[in-house]
Amino acid sequence: MLADMALPPLRIDAHQHFWLLANRAGQWPPPELAAIHRDFLPQQLEPLLQQYGISGSVLVQSLPSMSDTLFMLTLAERNAFIRAVVGWADLKSLNAEQQIQLLASHPKMRGLRPMLQDLADDWICDPLLAPAIAAMQRHQLSLDALVLPRHLPALLKFAERYPELPIVIDHAAKPPSASAALEPWQASITRLAALPQVYCKLSGLVTEAAAGWQIAQLQPYVAHVLEVFGAQRVIWGSDWPVVNLAADYGRWLAATDTLLGDLEPFQRQQIMGLNAQRFYRL
Repeated sequence: MLADMALPPLRIDAHQHFWLLANRAGQWPPPELAAIHRDFLPQQLEPLLQQYGISGSVLVQSLPSMSDTLFMLTLAERNAFIRAVVGWADLKSLNAEQQIQLLASHPKMRGLRPMLQDLADDWICDPLLAPAIAAMQRHQLSLDALVLPRHLPALLKFAERYPELPIVIDHAAKPPSASAALEPWQASITRLAALPQVYCKLSGLVTEAAAGWQIAQLQPYVAHVLEVFGAQRVIWGSDWPVVNLAADYGRWLAATDTLLGDLEPFQRQQIMGLNAQRFYRL
């Protein structure tokens, strides 16, 4: 009977971007990043999702502007495969609560991402953020933490202050895989993983690795993330099209399959889709 047939595993790409260079006024990506210095839109990603059996995606901001977030929400309205949007708002502005309320009224809005990697280490600890964080919690928005290892101690303080705010660390905090160093990244990640509301994205790792990267370079970092977060709090993403700087969609997906090869099938399903479905309320 049809009711007895097993459904294919849900697979979600929980981290991808779109942009039009004409809308970015010379901002990132710069011309020297030739592989991604052009427009990237849904009609380019959707065939890749179909090719690799990905059911949908989470569209994440790549520019700190409200106009970019509204652009993404418009794309989400027109493309069913975009299951959720993680946008940007000025969390320290006097009208931050109004900005958040406006964005949260969109049915696919699920989170906000201040671009912490470009900000001071302790920016996230500023008490001026309190009204915005309260508004995020009221509207059930999560926080994507785009951080470098040096930001992790401050992120820990922030996460301890807001235990009810779901947080996901993007790109595993960009560990220094090119140099093969583990500390202080490893210890900081361990401390954050002890907080149950904190998740970690398995994404963006190849662009931090040295040119000609091998899976063995990534393995110690992925193994540690899996050890401290467990399969139930790790979320896979492609970081497309930024991944094109170091690989392509298929190569990163194949590398992920190898890196997760020792896990049980259900654990892989959690990382490849079920956790994103739960975290982003898809």
